Amino acid sequence: MNLLIRPVRLSDAQDINEMRRQEEVRAHTLALPTETVEFTEGFLRSMGSDDHILVSELEGNVVGMAGIHLLKSVRQRHSSFLGIMVRAEYQGQGIGKNLMEKILDLADNWLMLVRIELDVTADNEKAISLYQSFGFEIEGTKKYAIIKDGKYADLLMMARYHIPTQFK
Repeated sequence: MNLLIRPVRLSDAQDINEMRRQEEVRAHTLALPTETVEFTEGFLRSMGSDDHILVSELEGNVVGMAGIHLLKSVRQRHSSFLGIMVRAEYQGQGIGKNLMEKILDLADNWLMLVRIELDVTADNEKAISLYQSFGFEIEGTKKYAIIKDGKYADLLMMARYHIPTQFK
């Protein structure tokens, strides 16, 4: 598999929109089936210096993406929020792992982040396992946090800490 991981481009909007609207992907995100390409383009255009998004490209198509958003508060500038998704037909092939490696390298070695947070649907066992393999820990549960398949569902709050040796 000749996978390229690179920064997101505005021209990726169509592929990202299609991925977000896949039922298997959407079930574990906050995406809606009615999201348009224009919505995705608007999101990409609104990215600021606090947003860092990488995509996985295979044969010219975006098949996955991961992003971190730096928290703006001066007292939380060492923290960020992470999101990741992989097209349904490419899940389980190491793309999520590759994206996590790259986005965490960026977080640890370039942005010097200490805390990375994420939310995951409580029933997304594969994602939870992936996150735990990278040192994420469950910090708590947001009860009835999202609507999924016409029912309220829980989100798990997870975080990973990368504290430089000199601060331990």
